[in-house]
This record gives sequence, structure tokens and C-alpha cells, in this order.
Amino acid sequence: MYLAANRNRRQATWSAANPDGRWRAYGYDELMARDKASLHIFWLKDDSLADSDKLPPPAVIAQEIVEDLQAALEQFRLIAVDLDPDSAAV
Repeated sequence: MYLAANRNRRQATWSAANPDGRWRAYGYDELMARDKASLHIFWLKDDSLADSDKLPPPAVIAQEIVEDLQAALEQFRLIAVDLDPDSAAV
């Protein structure tokens, strides 16, 4: 697997100078100093979610979810047909 083969050569992209870096290395001591030594480590923030006043109305969010799910379902139908052209994908 690509990621497993190359993970030891990765270089951290996060730093104090680059707080938007997408990959950050943590030392053992730093991890153990965390509350409950959790590996759920977040340093990136989605600023669009920070202010709930800026969110669209619930009906708009729900409609977007419906559209995304319908599009995903259609993609899975196409994959099913590609995998077995003789079956009728519902």
C-alpha cells in the first residue's frame, strides 16, 4: 500500500509558521500529556462551522443532504452495472 510504504519518509507540513499544514507529527510525551491520551487530535478548524449564525437554514441543509445522497446512490447504481452488466441495477 502506498501510504504504509512511504509514511516513514513523510515530513510534517504543520508548524507555528504554517498552522494550516495538513500533517503534523506528535511525540510520545506530547500525546501522553493529553487528557486520557486520546488520539483524536485536531488542530485544523473549519471556520465556516465556528459561527452557527452563518449556517444555512435547516431546510436548505436537509435538501443538500438529499441531493448528495441521491447523487451517491446513482454513482453506486452505475458501479453495480459495471460490476455485473447482466443484472438490472435497481
